[in-house]
Amino acid sequence: MTTTDADTAASPVPTAPSGAFTDFSDPEALLRLPRLTSVTALPGGRALATIQEADEHGARTPSALWELDPAGSAPARRLTRSEEGESGPRPAPDGTVLFTSARPDPAGRTFEDRAAIWRLPASGEAELVAAAPGGLELLSVARDGSMLAATSVLPGGTLEDDAEQRTARKDAKRTAIWHTGMPIRQWDHEIGDQERHLVLVSPAGELADLTPGVGTVALTSASAGLSPDARTVATSWTRRVTGGETRSDLVLLDVGSTERTVLLAADDEAQFSSPCYSPDGERLAYIRSTLPSPAGTSLARLELRDLATGETVTAELGDLTATDLEWQDPGTLLVAGDLHSSGAVLAVDAATGASRTLAADGVFSSLSVAEDGTVHALRSDVGTPPRPVRISPDGAVRELPAPGAVGALPGTLERVSIDVDGIEVGGWLCVPAKASAAEPAPVMLWVHGGPHGSYNAWSWRWCPWLAVERGYAVLMPDPAMSTGYGDAGLNRGWPRRPDVVFHECETLLDAVLERAELDGSRTAMLGASFGGFMANWIAGHSDRFDAIVSHAGLWALPQQHRTTDAAAWKMRVHGHEDEDPDWYRAFSPHHEIDAITTPMLVTHGNRDHRVPISEALRLWWDLVSAWDGDPADMPHRFLQLTSENHWVLTPSNAVVWNRAVLAFCDQHVLGGPSADAAISW
Repeated sequence: MTTTDADTAASPVPTAPSGAFTDFSDPEALLRLPRLTSVTALPGGRALATIQEADEHGARTPSALWELDPAGSAPARRLTRSEEGESGPRPAPDGTVLFTSARPDPAGRTFEDRAAIWRLPASGEAELVAAAPGGLELLSVARDGSMLAATSVLPGGTLEDDAEQRTARKDAKRTAIWHTGMPIRQWDHEIGDQERHLVLVSPAGELADLTPGVGTVALTSASAGLSPDARTVATSWTRRVTGGETRSDLVLLDVGSTERTVLLAADDEAQFSSPCYSPDGERLAYIRSTLPSPAGTSLARLELRDLATGETVTAELGDLTATDLEWQDPGTLLVAGDLHSSGAVLAVDAATGASRTLAADGVFSSLSVAEDGTVHALRSDVGTPPRPVRISPDGAVRELPAPGAVGALPGTLERVSIDVDGIEVGGWLCVPAKASAAEPAPVMLWVHGGPHGSYNAWSWRWCPWLAVERGYAVLMPDPAMSTGYGDAGLNRGWPRRPDVVFHECETLLDAVLERAELDGSRTAMLGASFGGFMANWIAGHSDRFDAIVSHAGLWALPQQHRTTDAAAWKMRVHGHEDEDPDWYRAFSPHHEIDAITTPMLVTHGNRDHRVPISEALRLWWDLVSAWDGDPADMPHRFLQLTSENHWVLTPSNAVVWNRAVLAFCDQHVLGGPSADAAISW
């Protein structure tokens, strides 16, 4: 059910209960905290934030649009309100705000449960702009108000007959997919049951299909942008090649004729993604990525191309791993990314590729440039959830009032590092405020996923402060293959060497355990995805921990490398087990099942296609069948999340997951009661 926007647009709404959040003893209270997911600069100095909040039952986290005070003196006010939620706001040339939502249209012009494009005026209710049977995702807006959007069409169909075909398919309960090659899955959904098309949406809401007959693969993961004059679309374009692999070209689509021109063709050395037009349309920024191999991981380069001359420069980013791109003006590209267990925003000269630091000391995302050149963004660190900030041209960063602020933490946050074989390995250490030499805190070692990732920002899914409030110290290293340490950091330990990662993590752990306020006799190890793989591997190679928690972890690599949605990349790097038996024997955790003595908690989502549930099912069978004692005394547990994917996204399931993990560690690290009692339905 949808309520109108008129009332909420007219007067401020209280931003949050009085006082910032501090109750880390209650996972549910934390997971009900408002979450900022984007910030957008608007004409006239205005700014919007997109904020998610859990619904009454903890089943969903719909988002709404809130207006921020760019001066930082007034509280944020909520502009939209519907059960379906609103997201993806973009300013239109006429001063209105475009956004997407699955809210119903009173005139019945939308499609059930499908996002449409809406327009929010300065005052009054939002109005429908355009809808499509497969939904619409707003990608960019041109100077004349034309919009580039993505939609889904049933295979072989058209926009005109898609609604009729969908109805027939639904009525017949037809779910078959006809595959002609790879890939067939991505993260949590199937590939092949729909085609992703790019469409031009006129200011009046008329739709024109720019990619008819595109097929099921070309635009599945495409990133695309509309030129400022609305005459050309730049997009990545995926094609199948031999060996089950794909390559992504950089393509220009003529809007008038829909003719396609390959600007940069991918080969066995590199492919392309993330095209981004400069405000004057004269330059195109994009990412060139090398293909991974046994000798080296995929390395990304940010390039800027003059579209008239073809002259191209490579941005000088140093150790920064780029995550966000946004043009500040025709000659300056802003790049946000990971840097040295933190982050930064660099300003890149489009003509030379030279860069300077605009902002540092935090992880920045959702860059959006105001008319005066001021940058709006979200800023986060390990102790601070994403907060809206305004970055002035001189680099000064000021936070803007918004819901979801966190107050005093239940402990201290400290950057730690140590020399490991001539390499500085750093990370973050969270220590409970009550820890002391007289009452030292038990310690958790967390290993991040990826393996190309970093512990540098707030995480709702893996929040260390819940454990710190419980009395645990949490060490979060950035070992080999972490982002933000340049090519050398990404390639150290490649190809995915758990022994290298564990050596660096364990050396840092041993160093911090020399502190009197930490108790090295009571420890746990936790990880997800690649970190879950590390948990599984460590369980068979070390008995130093009292408990191990493995979420979405790889167990039998010969099996996982063929069943993951990223099978082409995994097999490209690691090959068949007969081709490199020594690597598989040393690093596939399933070989060491008989050596596991540490109690393990295995958690996994059924809809995970990156690390299929078959990994957890096989691990669970191996653990249970290998236990030769009384079944009632078996210490291992399995938390199966039948509706989740690679992540635990449903708030109510996240509450169960956090309580189960903490209770399991309490039982085996602290000698607490059985974790079975912590699970409630």
